[in-house]
Amino acid sequence: MKITVLDSDALGRDLSLEPLNSVGDVTVYNYSTPDEVIERIADCEVAILNKIKLNESNLGYAKNLKLICIAATGFDNVDVSYCRQHGIAVCNVVGYSTNSVALITMSLALSLVSRMREYNDYVISGEYTKSGIPNRLEPAFHELDGMTWGIVGLGNIGKKVANIASAMGCKVIANKRTPIDGYDIVSIDEIMERSDIISLHTPLNDGTKGLISAEKIAKMTKNAILINVARGAVCDEKALADAIKNDMIGGIGVDVYSTEPFGEDHPFNEIKNYKNVLLTPHNAWGAYEARERLLLGIVENIKAFQKGEKRCRVDL
Repeated sequence: MKITVLDSDALGRDLSLEPLNSVGDVTVYNYSTPDEVIERIADCEVAILNKIKLNESNLGYAKNLKLICIAATGFDNVDVSYCRQHGIAVCNVVGYSTNSVALITMSLALSLVSRMREYNDYVISGEYTKSGIPNRLEPAFHELDGMTWGIVGLGNIGKKVANIASAMGCKVIANKRTPIDGYDIVSIDEIMERSDIISLHTPLNDGTKGLISAEKIAKMTKNAILINVARGAVCDEKALADAIKNDMIGGIGVDVYSTEPFGEDHPFNEIKNYKNVLLTPHNAWGAYEARERLLLGIVENIKAFQKGEKRCRVDL
């Protein structure tokens, strides 16, 4: 099969794509502009992409396209309805990034709770050396034991974070459409009102877009921390920035944005230097081991398709 990789840079330049050669004739592009996408999918049979958008505006030119492999779990960048109507199979990869996203979720939360950025700045600025005092305990930080951790979205990642938070002494509450045995399932409002830490792990869809609104953010306690490793558009990003500027909440850790990378007019530019703000470049999913699993998952999806089997299909 003729396979085209549209944005290999999004998978990391350190990852070898050699395993793809076992399933077809592979052409790799580091990145593709919208115009280049039209040209590059024109005669391929399989398109592999991470963040590139595929929809009616470009898919109409792909006369030989049989399969789209999304190098991710989320698939909101592909018009699945169009693909379904035109007989194009669409696959994602599930579960590859659970450990990686949980790691970054905890890293963001623990760094904010322990005020790590502020203590690190104190040392590297030279103030610690000049002080002559062997320790510094301001600003005060608090133990996780006894805190309430609210989780929005209780899939594989949410459950992993719940297990780690519980092991560290947190009381875990969660929001999910359908109750799950063994978890304290509550409303979004209760999550916002009760939680010391809130982490978001829900997919982006019509029901979750703008879920964390200005109204919801206003329900958070003054010292609460919000971590978004889901999708940027799940939150009202301006409302989050305003909450930080107005000292309404304790801090935010964000790895995802409504526009990636975000531009100079994005509201987070106004708060990026605040000590209670941590912003990472949508890397939570991408531990090296996770990316290896992702690539192997794509290979297995292509093999299954070639055999007429259905694996990780999101168009069915």
